[in-house]
Amino acid sequence: MSNIPILNSKVIGWALYDWANSAFALSVLAVLFPLVLGNFWSAGDEGAVVTARLGWITFAASAIVCITAPLFGTIADAGGYRKRFLFVLALIGAIMTAALGLVGKGEWPLALGVYLVASIGYYSSTVFYDSLLIDVCEPRYYSFVSSLGFSLGYLGGAALLALHLWMLSAPETFGFAGTAEVFSFAFISVGAWWIIFLIPLLYFVPERHSPIEVSSGAIRAAYAELRATMRKVGQYRNVVVFLAGYWLYIGGVFTVIFMAVNYGQRLGFDDKDLVMALLITNFIGFPATLLYGFVAHRFGPKSGIYFALFVYIGMSAWAIFMRDVRQFYVMAVVIGTVQGGVQGLSRSLYASLIPPEQPGEFFGFYNMVTKFAHVLGPAMVAVAAMLSDDPKWVLLTLMPLFLAGALLLSLVRTKPVDAASQ
Repeated sequence: MSNIPILNSKVIGWALYDWANSAFALSVLAVLFPLVLGNFWSAGDEGAVVTARLGWITFAASAIVCITAPLFGTIADAGGYRKRFLFVLALIGAIMTAALGLVGKGEWPLALGVYLVASIGYYSSTVFYDSLLIDVCEPRYYSFVSSLGFSLGYLGGAALLALHLWMLSAPETFGFAGTAEVFSFAFISVGAWWIIFLIPLLYFVPERHSPIEVSSGAIRAAYAELRATMRKVGQYRNVVVFLAGYWLYIGGVFTVIFMAVNYGQRLGFDDKDLVMALLITNFIGFPATLLYGFVAHRFGPKSGIYFALFVYIGMSAWAIFMRDVRQFYVMAVVIGTVQGGVQGLSRSLYASLIPPEQPGEFFGFYNMVTKFAHVLGPAMVAVAAMLSDDPKWVLLTLMPLFLAGALLLSLVRTKPVDAASQ
Protein backbone atom coordinates (compact mmCIF):
# COMPACT_ATOMS: atom_id res chain seq x y z
CA MET A 1 0.00 0.00 0.00
CA SER A 2 3.02 2.29 0.31
CA ASN A 3 2.98 2.78 -3.43
CA ILE A 4 -0.62 4.04 -3.44
CA PRO A 5 -0.99 7.83 -3.28
CA ILE A 6 -2.62 9.44 -0.27
CA LEU A 7 -6.11 10.65 -1.12
CA ASN A 8 -5.49 14.24 -0.09
CA SER A 9 -7.71 17.26 -0.65
CA LYS A 10 -5.99 18.14 -3.95
CA VAL A 11 -6.62 14.72 -5.50
CA ILE A 12 -10.19 14.40 -4.23
CA GLY A 13 -11.04 17.99 -5.17
CA TRP A 14 -9.75 17.41 -8.70
CA ALA A 15 -11.49 14.03 -9.13
CA LEU A 16 -14.83 15.43 -7.94
CA TYR A 17 -15.07 17.53 -11.11
CA ASP A 18 -15.50 14.27 -13.02
CA TRP A 19 -18.33 13.50 -10.58
CA ALA A 20 -19.74 16.97 -11.31
CA ASN A 21 -19.69 17.13 -15.11
CA SER A 22 -20.48 13.45 -15.75
CA ALA A 23 -24.06 14.24 -14.75
CA PHE A 24 -24.26 16.27 -17.96
CA ALA A 25 -22.52 13.60 -20.02
CA LEU A 26 -24.82 10.79 -18.92
CA SER A 27 -28.15 12.37 -17.96
CA VAL A 28 -28.25 15.10 -20.62
CA LEU A 29 -26.12 13.96 -23.56
CA ALA A 30 -26.98 10.26 -23.50
CA VAL A 31 -30.56 10.19 -22.20
CA LEU A 32 -32.53 13.33 -21.36
CA PHE A 33 -31.86 15.63 -24.31
CA PRO A 34 -32.48 13.01 -27.03
CA LEU A 35 -35.68 11.86 -25.29
CA VAL A 36 -37.11 15.34 -24.69
CA LEU A 37 -36.08 16.59 -28.13
CA GLY A 38 -38.06 13.82 -29.81
CA ASN A 39 -41.05 13.61 -27.47
CA PHE A 40 -41.56 17.24 -26.36
CA TRP A 41 -39.61 19.93 -28.21
CA SER A 42 -40.06 18.26 -31.63
CA ALA A 43 -43.38 16.57 -30.89
CA GLY A 44 -45.13 15.52 -34.10
CA ASP A 45 -42.04 15.76 -36.32
CA GLU A 46 -40.66 12.76 -38.19
CA GLY A 47 -38.02 10.70 -36.42
CA ALA A 48 -35.48 11.18 -39.19
CA VAL A 49 -35.85 14.96 -38.93
CA VAL A 50 -35.27 14.85 -35.17
CA THR A 51 -32.22 12.63 -35.62
CA ALA A 52 -30.80 15.06 -38.18
CA ARG A 53 -31.30 17.99 -35.81
CA LEU A 54 -29.51 16.17 -33.02
CA GLY A 55 -26.70 15.10 -35.33
CA TRP A 56 -26.06 18.55 -36.75
CA ILE A 57 -26.08 20.31 -33.39
CA THR A 58 -23.66 17.71 -31.99
CA PHE A 59 -21.42 18.22 -35.02
CA ALA A 60 -21.53 22.00 -34.51
CA ALA A 61 -20.52 21.74 -30.85
CA SER A 62 -17.64 19.39 -31.71
CA ALA A 63 -16.43 21.66 -34.53
CA ILE A 64 -16.42 24.74 -32.31
CA VAL A 65 -14.52 22.94 -29.55
CA CYS A 66 -12.03 21.59 -32.09
CA ILE A 67 -11.22 25.16 -33.10
CA THR A 68 -11.22 26.77 -29.67
CA ALA A 69 -9.65 24.09 -27.43
CA PRO A 70 -6.00 24.76 -28.38
CA LEU A 71 -6.62 28.52 -28.16
CA PHE A 72 -8.14 28.24 -24.69
CA GLY A 73 -5.21 26.12 -23.55
CA THR A 74 -2.64 28.55 -24.93
CA ILE A 75 -4.26 31.61 -23.35
CA ALA A 76 -4.67 29.82 -20.02
CA ASP A 77 -1.02 28.76 -19.97
CA ALA A 78 0.03 32.33 -20.73
CA GLY A 79 -1.06 33.57 -17.33
CA GLY A 80 -1.84 30.54 -15.23
CA TYR A 81 -5.57 31.02 -15.70
CA ARG A 82 -6.66 27.41 -16.13
CA LYS A 83 -8.87 27.33 -13.04
CA ARG A 84 -10.50 30.62 -13.99
CA PHE A 85 -11.26 29.41 -17.50
CA LEU A 86 -12.60 26.12 -16.13
CA PHE A 87 -14.88 27.97 -13.72
CA VAL A 88 -16.29 30.32 -16.37
CA LEU A 89 -16.90 27.57 -18.93
CA ALA A 90 -18.40 25.20 -16.37
CA LEU A 91 -20.66 27.97 -15.09
CA ILE A 92 -21.86 28.71 -18.63
CA GLY A 93 -22.47 25.01 -19.26
CA ALA A 94 -24.36 24.54 -15.99
CA ILE A 95 -26.55 27.63 -16.45
CA MET A 96 -27.45 26.64 -20.01
CA THR A 97 -28.22 23.09 -18.86
CA ALA A 98 -30.59 24.41 -16.20
CA ALA A 99 -32.13 26.72 -18.83
CA LEU A 100 -33.16 23.67 -20.87
CA GLY A 101 -35.66 22.96 -18.11
CA LEU A 102 -37.44 26.22 -19.00
CA VAL A 103 -37.79 25.63 -22.76
CA GLY A 104 -41.41 25.11 -23.74
CA LYS A 105 -43.06 22.43 -25.87
CA GLY A 106 -42.39 22.72 -29.59
CA GLU A 107 -39.54 25.21 -29.12
CA TRP A 108 -36.89 22.98 -30.69
CA PRO A 109 -34.81 25.84 -32.23
CA LEU A 110 -34.36 27.41 -28.79
CA ALA A 111 -33.63 24.02 -27.24
CA LEU A 112 -30.93 23.31 -29.84
CA GLY A 113 -29.33 26.72 -29.30
CA VAL A 114 -29.23 26.36 -25.52
CA TYR A 115 -27.95 22.79 -25.83
CA LEU A 116 -25.18 23.96 -28.18
CA VAL A 117 -23.85 26.46 -25.65
CA ALA A 118 -24.15 23.97 -22.79
CA SER A 119 -22.22 21.36 -24.78
CA ILE A 120 -19.46 23.84 -25.63
CA GLY A 121 -19.14 24.71 -21.93
CA TYR A 122 -18.94 21.04 -21.00
CA TYR A 123 -16.38 19.98 -23.61
CA SER A 124 -14.22 23.11 -23.31
CA SER A 125 -14.00 22.96 -19.52
CA THR A 126 -12.40 19.52 -19.79
CA VAL A 127 -9.38 21.12 -21.52
CA PHE A 128 -8.46 22.85 -18.27
CA TYR A 129 -9.61 20.02 -16.02
CA ASP A 130 -7.40 17.49 -17.79
CA SER A 131 -4.40 19.82 -17.74
CA LEU A 132 -4.67 20.25 -13.95
CA LEU A 133 -3.82 16.56 -13.49
CA ILE A 134 -0.10 17.40 -13.39
CA ASP A 135 -0.73 19.86 -10.53
CA VAL A 136 -2.35 17.43 -8.11
CA CYS A 137 0.07 14.49 -8.12
CA GLU A 138 3.46 13.21 -9.20
CA PRO A 139 3.86 11.49 -12.60
CA ARG A 140 4.01 8.03 -11.03
CA TYR A 141 0.44 8.54 -9.77
CA TYR A 142 -1.12 9.84 -13.01
CA SER A 143 -2.79 6.52 -13.86
CA PHE A 144 -4.31 6.05 -10.42
CA VAL A 145 -5.59 9.62 -10.06
CA SER A 146 -6.86 9.88 -13.63
CA SER A 147 -8.75 6.60 -13.25
CA LEU A 148 -10.12 7.78 -9.90
CA GLY A 149 -11.66 10.76 -11.65
CA PHE A 150 -13.33 8.67 -14.33
CA SER A 151 -14.58 6.14 -11.76
CA LEU A 152 -16.20 8.86 -9.65
CA GLY A 153 -17.69 10.30 -12.82
CA TYR A 154 -19.38 7.02 -13.64
CA LEU A 155 -20.75 6.66 -10.11
CA GLY A 156 -21.99 10.24 -9.83
CA GLY A 157 -23.55 10.32 -13.28
CA ALA A 158 -25.29 6.98 -12.76
CA ALA A 159 -26.57 7.97 -9.30
CA LEU A 160 -28.21 11.16 -10.55
CA LEU A 161 -29.64 9.45 -13.65
CA ALA A 162 -31.08 6.68 -11.46
CA LEU A 163 -32.87 9.36 -9.41
CA HIS A 164 -34.21 10.94 -12.59
CA LEU A 165 -35.51 7.60 -13.86
CA TRP A 166 -37.17 6.92 -10.50
CA MET A 167 -38.90 10.29 -10.71
CA LEU A 168 -40.05 9.58 -14.27
CA SER A 169 -41.51 6.23 -13.23
CA ALA A 170 -43.48 7.74 -10.32
CA PRO A 171 -43.82 11.55 -10.70
CA GLU A 172 -46.57 11.83 -8.08
CA THR A 173 -44.30 10.33 -5.43
CA PHE A 174 -42.03 13.36 -5.73
CA GLY A 175 -44.82 15.93 -6.00
CA PHE A 176 -44.72 16.38 -9.79
CA ALA A 177 -47.88 16.60 -11.89
CA GLY A 178 -46.36 14.63 -14.77
CA THR A 179 -43.27 13.70 -16.71
CA ALA A 180 -42.91 17.17 -18.26
CA GLU A 181 -42.25 18.64 -14.81
CA VAL A 182 -39.80 15.84 -14.05
CA PHE A 183 -37.81 16.56 -17.20
CA SER A 184 -37.72 20.25 -16.31
CA PHE A 185 -36.48 19.48 -12.80
CA ALA A 186 -33.91 17.00 -14.16
CA PHE A 187 -32.20 19.61 -16.34
CA ILE A 188 -32.14 22.12 -13.48
CA SER A 189 -30.75 19.52 -11.06
CA VAL A 190 -27.92 18.62 -13.44
CA GLY A 191 -26.90 22.28 -13.64
CA ALA A 192 -26.96 22.63 -9.85
CA TRP A 193 -25.06 19.33 -9.36
CA TRP A 194 -22.39 20.52 -11.80
CA ILE A 195 -21.72 23.77 -9.91
CA ILE A 196 -21.87 22.30 -6.40
CA PHE A 197 -19.22 19.66 -7.07
CA LEU A 198 -17.00 22.11 -8.97
CA ILE A 199 -16.39 24.03 -5.73
CA PRO A 200 -13.84 21.57 -4.18
CA LEU A 201 -11.59 21.89 -7.24
CA LEU A 202 -11.63 25.68 -7.02
CA TYR A 203 -10.67 25.65 -3.35
CA PHE A 204 -8.23 22.76 -3.04
CA VAL A 205 -6.47 22.30 -6.39
CA PRO A 206 -3.31 24.41 -6.88
CA GLU A 207 -2.25 25.67 -10.28
CA ARG A 208 1.27 25.69 -11.62
CA HIS A 209 2.06 29.03 -13.26
CA SER A 210 3.82 29.10 -16.61
CA PRO A 211 6.66 31.49 -17.46
CA ILE A 212 4.92 32.23 -20.80
CA GLU A 213 3.39 35.70 -20.99
CA VAL A 214 0.97 37.31 -23.42
CA SER A 215 1.22 41.05 -22.96
CA SER A 216 -1.21 42.24 -25.65
CA GLY A 217 -3.38 40.98 -28.45
CA ALA A 218 -4.18 37.78 -26.56
CA ILE A 219 -6.32 36.24 -29.30
CA ARG A 220 -3.79 37.03 -32.03
CA ALA A 221 -1.04 35.67 -29.83
CA ALA A 222 -3.10 32.55 -29.15
CA TYR A 223 -3.44 31.82 -32.87
CA ALA A 224 0.29 32.28 -33.23
CA GLU A 225 0.82 29.91 -30.33
CA LEU A 226 -1.56 27.43 -31.94
CA ARG A 227 0.68 27.27 -34.98
CA ALA A 228 3.62 26.92 -32.64
CA THR A 229 1.83 24.12 -30.81
CA MET A 230 1.51 22.19 -34.04
CA ARG A 231 5.26 22.51 -34.52
CA LYS A 232 5.97 21.61 -30.89
CA VAL A 233 3.83 18.49 -31.03
CA GLY A 234 5.69 17.47 -34.16
CA GLN A 235 8.95 17.62 -32.23
CA TYR A 236 7.79 14.92 -29.81
CA ARG A 237 7.71 11.60 -31.65
CA ASN A 238 5.98 9.82 -28.78
CA VAL A 239 3.24 12.43 -28.61
CA VAL A 240 2.60 12.29 -32.36
CA VAL A 241 2.45 8.48 -32.48
CA PHE A 242 0.27 8.30 -29.39
CA LEU A 243 -2.19 10.90 -30.68
CA ALA A 244 -2.51 9.06 -34.00
CA GLY A 245 -3.30 5.78 -32.27
CA TYR A 246 -5.53 7.49 -29.70
CA TRP A 247 -7.52 9.24 -32.44
CA LEU A 248 -8.31 5.86 -33.97
CA TYR A 249 -9.22 3.78 -30.94
CA ILE A 250 -11.01 6.50 -28.96
CA GLY A 251 -13.15 7.15 -32.04
CA GLY A 252 -14.29 3.54 -31.73
CA VAL A 253 -14.86 3.86 -27.98
CA PHE A 254 -17.02 6.98 -28.30
CA THR A 255 -19.01 5.41 -31.13
CA VAL A 256 -19.88 2.44 -28.91
CA ILE A 257 -21.00 4.88 -26.18
CA PHE A 258 -23.13 7.09 -28.41
CA MET A 259 -24.54 4.36 -30.70
CA ALA A 260 -25.41 1.77 -28.05
CA VAL A 261 -29.01 2.86 -27.48
CA ASN A 262 -29.64 3.34 -31.22
CA TYR A 263 -28.15 -0.08 -31.91
CA GLY A 264 -30.43 -1.72 -29.36
CA GLN A 265 -33.46 0.08 -30.77
CA ARG A 266 -32.69 -1.24 -34.26
CA LEU A 267 -32.61 -4.75 -32.80
CA GLY A 268 -36.09 -4.14 -31.40
CA PHE A 269 -35.22 -3.93 -27.70
CA ASP A 270 -37.44 -1.96 -25.31
CA ASP A 271 -36.31 1.57 -24.36
CA LYS A 272 -36.49 0.73 -20.64
CA ASP A 273 -34.08 -2.17 -21.15
CA LEU A 274 -31.70 0.06 -23.07
CA VAL A 275 -31.62 2.77 -20.41
CA MET A 276 -31.21 0.15 -17.69
CA ALA A 277 -28.28 -1.36 -19.58
CA LEU A 278 -26.73 2.12 -19.77
CA LEU A 279 -27.10 2.50 -16.01
CA ILE A 280 -25.49 -0.91 -15.45
CA THR A 281 -22.55 0.09 -17.63
CA ASN A 282 -21.95 3.19 -15.54
CA PHE A 283 -22.41 1.58 -12.13
CA ILE A 284 -19.97 -1.17 -13.09
CA GLY A 285 -17.65 1.48 -14.49
CA PHE A 286 -17.08 2.92 -11.01
CA PRO A 287 -15.25 0.01 -9.32
CA ALA A 288 -13.84 -1.29 -12.61
CA THR A 289 -12.19 2.02 -13.52
CA LEU A 290 -10.84 2.42 -10.00
CA LEU A 291 -9.35 -1.07 -10.22
CA TYR A 292 -7.84 -0.14 -13.56
CA GLY A 293 -6.00 2.68 -11.84
CA PHE A 294 -4.47 0.34 -9.26
CA VAL A 295 -3.40 -2.17 -11.91
CA ALA A 296 -1.95 0.51 -14.19
CA HIS A 297 -0.01 1.95 -11.25
CA ARG A 298 1.73 -1.41 -11.00
CA PHE A 299 2.03 -2.51 -14.63
CA GLY A 300 1.80 0.77 -16.58
CA PRO A 301 -1.06 2.37 -18.53
CA LYS A 302 -0.24 0.78 -21.89
CA SER A 303 -1.01 -2.73 -20.62
CA GLY A 304 -4.43 -1.60 -19.41
CA ILE A 305 -5.23 0.12 -22.71
CA TYR A 306 -4.22 -2.99 -24.65
CA PHE A 307 -6.58 -5.14 -22.56
CA ALA A 308 -9.47 -2.71 -23.06
CA LEU A 309 -8.95 -2.64 -26.83
CA PHE A 310 -8.90 -6.44 -26.90
CA VAL A 311 -12.28 -6.42 -25.11
CA TYR A 312 -13.73 -3.92 -27.58
CA ILE A 313 -12.55 -6.03 -30.51
CA GLY A 314 -14.17 -9.11 -28.97
CA MET A 315 -17.45 -7.31 -28.28
CA SER A 316 -17.56 -5.90 -31.83
CA ALA A 317 -17.13 -9.40 -33.25
CA TRP A 318 -19.66 -10.90 -30.86
CA ALA A 319 -22.30 -8.32 -31.81
CA ILE A 320 -23.11 -10.24 -34.98
CA PHE A 321 -24.39 -13.15 -32.88
CA MET A 322 -26.62 -11.05 -30.64
CA ARG A 323 -30.18 -12.39 -30.53
CA ASP A 324 -31.99 -11.04 -27.44
CA VAL A 325 -31.86 -8.34 -24.81
CA ARG A 326 -30.10 -10.60 -22.30
CA GLN A 327 -27.08 -10.65 -24.55
CA PHE A 328 -27.28 -6.87 -24.74
CA TYR A 329 -27.11 -6.76 -20.95
CA VAL A 330 -24.04 -9.00 -21.01
CA MET A 331 -22.38 -6.64 -23.47
CA ALA A 332 -23.23 -3.69 -21.20
CA VAL A 333 -21.56 -5.42 -18.26
CA VAL A 334 -18.41 -6.27 -20.22
CA ILE A 335 -18.10 -2.81 -21.77
CA GLY A 336 -18.61 -1.25 -18.33
CA THR A 337 -15.48 -2.97 -17.05
CA VAL A 338 -13.21 -1.25 -19.59
CA GLN A 339 -14.95 1.89 -20.85
CA GLY A 340 -13.68 4.22 -18.13
CA GLY A 341 -10.32 2.52 -17.87
CA VAL A 342 -9.33 3.10 -21.48
CA GLN A 343 -10.22 6.80 -21.21
CA GLY A 344 -8.56 7.36 -17.85
CA LEU A 345 -5.35 5.55 -18.78
CA SER A 346 -5.16 7.36 -22.13
CA ARG A 347 -5.27 10.68 -20.28
CA SER A 348 -2.60 9.61 -17.80
CA LEU A 349 -0.33 8.17 -20.50
CA TYR A 350 -0.57 11.41 -22.48
CA ALA A 351 0.22 13.45 -19.36
CA SER A 352 3.42 11.44 -18.92
CA LEU A 353 4.53 12.14 -22.51
CA ILE A 354 4.07 15.91 -22.76
CA PRO A 355 6.36 18.68 -21.44
CA PRO A 356 5.10 19.67 -17.95
CA GLU A 357 5.57 23.42 -18.40
CA GLN A 358 2.73 23.83 -20.95
CA PRO A 359 -0.04 21.40 -19.98
CA GLY A 360 -2.92 23.64 -21.06
CA GLU A 361 -1.53 24.04 -24.56
CA PHE A 362 -0.85 20.33 -25.05
CA PHE A 363 -4.12 19.22 -23.46
CA GLY A 364 -5.95 21.71 -25.64
CA PHE A 365 -4.51 19.90 -28.62
CA TYR A 366 -5.40 16.55 -27.01
CA ASN A 367 -9.02 17.63 -26.64
CA MET A 368 -9.06 18.84 -30.23
CA VAL A 369 -7.94 15.39 -31.36
CA THR A 370 -10.61 13.87 -29.12
CA LYS A 371 -13.34 15.94 -30.75
CA PHE A 372 -12.10 15.04 -34.24
CA ALA A 373 -12.37 11.39 -33.16
CA HIS A 374 -16.06 11.94 -32.43
CA VAL A 375 -16.84 12.12 -36.14
CA LEU A 376 -14.67 9.21 -37.26
CA GLY A 377 -16.57 6.22 -35.88
CA PRO A 378 -20.08 7.53 -36.62
CA ALA A 379 -19.06 8.23 -40.22
CA MET A 380 -17.88 4.62 -40.64
CA VAL A 381 -21.08 3.36 -39.07
CA ALA A 382 -23.13 5.52 -41.46
CA VAL A 383 -21.33 4.01 -44.45
CA ALA A 384 -21.92 0.51 -43.10
CA ALA A 385 -25.60 1.29 -42.61
CA MET A 386 -25.83 2.40 -46.24
CA LEU A 387 -24.26 -0.85 -47.42
CA SER A 388 -26.32 -3.17 -45.23
CA ASP A 389 -29.71 -2.99 -43.50
CA ASP A 390 -28.56 -5.50 -40.87
CA PRO A 391 -27.53 -3.53 -37.74
CA LYS A 392 -25.49 -6.46 -36.44
CA TRP A 393 -22.75 -5.64 -38.94
CA VAL A 394 -22.43 -2.05 -37.77
CA LEU A 395 -20.07 -2.65 -34.86
CA LEU A 396 -17.81 -4.80 -37.04
CA THR A 397 -16.80 -1.62 -38.86
CA LEU A 398 -15.20 -0.40 -35.65
CA MET A 399 -12.73 -3.28 -35.38
CA PRO A 400 -10.11 -1.68 -37.70
CA LEU A 401 -10.08 1.40 -35.42
CA PHE A 402 -9.23 -0.68 -32.36
CA LEU A 403 -6.67 -2.81 -34.21
CA ALA A 404 -4.85 0.08 -35.87
CA GLY A 405 -4.94 2.11 -32.66
CA ALA A 406 -3.35 -0.74 -30.70
CA LEU A 407 -0.65 -1.14 -33.36
CA LEU A 408 0.32 2.54 -33.16
CA LEU A 409 0.22 2.43 -29.37
CA SER A 410 2.82 -0.35 -29.44
CA LEU A 411 5.23 2.14 -31.08
CA VAL A 412 4.96 4.62 -28.19
CA ARG A 413 8.03 4.54 -25.98
CA THR A 414 7.41 4.77 -22.27
CA LYS A 415 9.59 4.54 -19.20
CA PRO A 416 9.56 1.24 -17.31
CA VAL A 417 7.05 1.29 -14.51
CA ASP A 418 9.71 0.99 -11.83
CA ALA A 419 11.69 3.86 -13.34
CA ALA A 420 8.62 6.03 -13.62
CA SER A 421 7.82 5.58 -9.96
CA GLN A 422 11.18 6.74 -8.66
